[in-house]
Amino acid sequence: MIKSIQHFEEVGIRNLEKEVEKFLKNPKDMASFVYGIQDNIIKLGLDIIKETLESCDETLRNSGKRKKDWQIVKKDEKTLITSLGKVCFEKTLFKNKVTGERGYLLDRILGIEEHERLTEDAEAKMLEESVETSYRKAGQAISISEIVSKQTVKNKIHSLEFQNEYKDLLNKKKVKYLYIDADEDHISLQFRERKGDLVKNDNHMKNNCIITKIVYVYEGIEKEGPKSKRNRLINPYYFCGTYSGEDNSKLWDEVYDYIRCNYDIDSIEKIYLNGDGGGWIKAGKRRLAGLTYVLDEFHLSKYMIRATSHLLDSAEEARQEMYKTMRSGTKREFEKVIEKILKVTDGEATIKRVKESKEYILSNWSAVKVRLEEKEGIVGCSAEGHVSHVLSSRMSSRPMGWSRMGVDKMAHLRAYYYNGGDMLELVRKQRRQTKAAGAEENDIISCEEVLRSEKNKRNELGKYMESISHSVSADVRKYAWFNAHIWGL
Repeated sequence: MIKSIQHFEEVGIRNLEKEVEKFLKNPKDMASFVYGIQDNIIKLGLDIIKETLESCDETLRNSGKRKKDWQIVKKDEKTLITSLGKVCFEKTLFKNKVTGERGYLLDRILGIEEHERLTEDAEAKMLEESVETSYRKAGQAISISEIVSKQTVKNKIHSLEFQNEYKDLLNKKKVKYLYIDADEDHISLQFRERKGDLVKNDNHMKNNCIITKIVYVYEGIEKEGPKSKRNRLINPYYFCGTYSGEDNSKLWDEVYDYIRCNYDIDSIEKIYLNGDGGGWIKAGKRRLAGLTYVLDEFHLSKYMIRATSHLLDSAEEARQEMYKTMRSGTKREFEKVIEKILKVTDGEATIKRVKESKEYILSNWSAVKVRLEEKEGIVGCSAEGHVSHVLSSRMSSRPMGWSRMGVDKMAHLRAYYYNGGDMLELVRKQRRQTKAAGAEENDIISCEEVLRSEKNKRNELGKYMESISHSVSADVRKYAWFNAHIWGL
């Protein structure tokens, strides 16, 4: 660290003084002044990181614990990309005296792979950008002065592992009603199993879509503000992913685990499941006992319109009759209403559309009645909006193609993001296994040894700090003169 302090005094302050002098000569060029200060501070920060890492490596070389089991082989250069920029430093290759194993002990202590180029903070920056924009922009945003390829970003995204670890709260929330909304988005694939395997069907359309599911749990709705007309969900928690086949049960198990760990189930009178009648959504009702399934109003209205739009001036009257029958009538009475509509319907396509609407409503009859009876606690379903906001805005609203793994990983990442997850913590979770494997090497050098090494240099540090203080004081006087000069104009 001595060298860093010297660098700060001899180079850092001198460069900053040059930028100040340039600005004093041309005060109107504020942008160049700010950029100059920024570049010098970034350079200084990277130098400090470099020298700190090399200092840790030197402490490893001098460690008595290390000398018992590991011998020095050679020094190599390592390059890391941090969120500040690229850092190049020297590290030592060691060889185990017993096993003959070779390794860079500094890498193991830092918890990074031997060929890893990105630090945790840089990866976190990458995830923060990729979850909102694109792989290319994420590669550009990873660092102030460095970029990585979109392929590198893609590889990192694909390697992510998401494990829902819900803590069983001691003071669980007590609510009267709890709500679950479920829907899906259709994401375009570049290929199904391998490149080039997409073929067009009879309608000249490629079968390249994959269903991505979204489920979210919340406690109700409220106004965004006293004067706002917009509503927002109360404490929503999101689950997203492909969850195909048997994994659908895994999705609902995750939902149940979240509810069980966060809410006092005995205090909940009703849990409402809002959905569009999809088979995987109805499976959630079977998987989680006690749910009351409610058909969302968007799809109910959609099929009502499909069944009556061709009636022109009589359409509204027909819909009112359908509503009345669904609210208080029977299935047979509803079928009679549809029969009356079919008698005045011409065209094979239109007749088919009316019949499809009838089948859809009848197959969700009990869920329709729950929606229309307007029982206490029933709220509107916002699934369509959340599909657009949480999934489509990043994954399908603009032309783009995904791999199966990419779709699933990004969907999980979007859920993690909207649940308020910390990207740096996510990166650290990915590396815990590596750190656990390096637990033995971590014992080679202790924090006490590093602190003891720095303590021996404390007296020497003092004189440099005093010199810096003197330099800074001189600059403060210069800024004071400049301030007085400007205000005196």
